[in-house]
Amino acid sequence: MAKINSIGLIGYGNFGKFVHTLFERFAPETKFRVHSPSRQKSGSGGGGVFYSLEEVAECDAVFLCVPISRYKQYLEMLRPLLLPHTVLIDVATVKVYTGELIRDILKSQPYISTHPMFGPESYAKQNYEVTGLRIVVTESNLPKEKHNQLLQHIGDLGFSVVEKSGEQHDKEVAETLFLTHYVGQVISRGGFERTEIDTVSFGYLMDAVDSVRHDTQLFEDVQRFNPYCKDVIQRFDDSENEVKNLLLNSTSD
Repeated sequence: MAKINSIGLIGYGNFGKFVHTLFERFAPETKFRVHSPSRQKSGSGGGGVFYSLEEVAECDAVFLCVPISRYKQYLEMLRPLLLPHTVLIDVATVKVYTGELIRDILKSQPYISTHPMFGPESYAKQNYEVTGLRIVVTESNLPKEKHNQLLQHIGDLGFSVVEKSGEQHDKEVAETLFLTHYVGQVISRGGFERTEIDTVSFGYLMDAVDSVRHDTQLFEDVQRFNPYCKDVIQRFDDSENEVKNLLLNSTSD
């Protein structure tokens, strides 16, 4: 596989900053360019990492780390800017929707669709080790040899690569990650907090709540763009009512 000499990053939120941290660790010799609308341009010979969108699009690989609701907007802006050899790397939490957008808007652009199943909190809890952290790969139009070499390289770093369809990924994410967000938001909005007599299991529950309580935009975007989430919400609500009725009926006896 051709050596990647430059990496571009579009979006510098919580996850974008985390991607930057990982590349500083695992690819310190690679040129790194970041585009963020909220950051003043500092590169172009100035020694900084923040560049214009045009300059970031010229990198060998470009990570798109913007909110799912802004994917279409950014893909359309990138269409005339990306070089023919530049590989677009999709890291969104939903995969069917973003895959369809990429194929429709960037018809001949090299790309790979992934979803890292971890973030800075998971990384910290593993004492900043990546061994076993999972990266799902759902689709790619890279040549088979290049695709396999890329996945091999990711595995050599310690990550665990899981390949599956976008549909299967979205269904499983709805029943795991989204469900965690849903329960976490309910608990957070209910004002439930830790106490000095917490059980171990409650501590685990609150760890999950803490990991998602501030990701409101991601929570809303996943529900909006992952069609399986509506079924999860309905199943959860039905189960909650079933448990509630079970308790009420047992109390009335």
